[in-house]
Amino acid sequence: MTATSPRLTGYAHGGGCACKIPPGELEDVVRGLMPSASTEREGELVVGLEDGDDAAAVRIRDGLALIATTDFFTPVVDDPYDWGRIAAANALSDVYAMGGRPVLALNLLCWPREVLPYDLAAEVLRGGLAVADQAGCHVAGGHSVDDPEPKYGMAVTGVGDPEALIRNDAARPGTPLTLTKPLGLGVLNNRHKATGESFAEAIEVMTRLNADASRAALAAGIRAGTDVTGFGLLGHAHKLARASGVTAVIDSSAVPFLDGAQEAAAGGYVPGGSRRNLDWVRPHARLDVDEVTALLLADAQTSGGLLLAGEIPGHPVIGEIVAPEQGTTLRVR
Repeated sequence: MTATSPRLTGYAHGGGCACKIPPGELEDVVRGLMPSASTEREGELVVGLEDGDDAAAVRIRDGLALIATTDFFTPVVDDPYDWGRIAAANALSDVYAMGGRPVLALNLLCWPREVLPYDLAAEVLRGGLAVADQAGCHVAGGHSVDDPEPKYGMAVTGVGDPEALIRNDAARPGTPLTLTKPLGLGVLNNRHKATGESFAEAIEVMTRLNADASRAALAAGIRAGTDVTGFGLLGHAHKLARASGVTAVIDSSAVPFLDGAQEAAAGGYVPGGSRRNLDWVRPHARLDVDEVTALLLADAQTSGGLLLAGEIPGHPVIGEIVAPEQGTTLRVR
């Protein structure tokens, strides 16, 4: 990106996964949208809408499940190539979060064709292709629309073992909780949007694939987990604990944060999505931390790490799963 290139984040009302519809509102929208039980379909749906997992999975035959997901969002950084890489890594993450391997991706592009030049769109797509190549995933076409606000992402199909899928409803008491990427992406991206400051560590984290962590989780026999994206650590931990019928205990002092994240949060660069996440989980949580720390734990991440009910080498244990506590899915100390 040159000094005269337009700032892509200036064309978006928000940034990245912080633009998600708030989780409570989304659950109200999709509640009751269950397919007809009388319709015959190909394969067996083994992971669907019920527990808010990262992707859907259909058993095609013994030992093989198709994993399908889609994810797209507005610009989270100003550099179009980096935005493309981040969006692709984020979309692929849903497959890795379930213990799968991505096979095919289709581009999803919304572009203000009379406002932003197509060479920037080409850079976005080039970034997405670079990350898909790194993942060993085919990219074959996709869909585009003329839109006042730029958006990019991918629809991804992967494969996995239906008996070894990592899902929200399989966490058991006595299991440690592991987090594979530091938090703070939401507040740093929001600061970037407001000030133009660039945060190289945040870009490196967002473009890093969750492939190695996913393989390590499968090797360790882990069967419960999720990735940490727009609903923040607290939101995704709440969904996992609720689906599993347990309580997640998080030790805030063990949670890693990106350099500058706490300063950005204290300075007021907290996305609206992060505040909505905290409001959503607060009735279900015991939060024995200050408000800034609570907001950081609820910070809307873009292409964040995996939250795993189990331990894998090289990543911090940030808490544990315990037996269900009355009215509480989360306890933060």
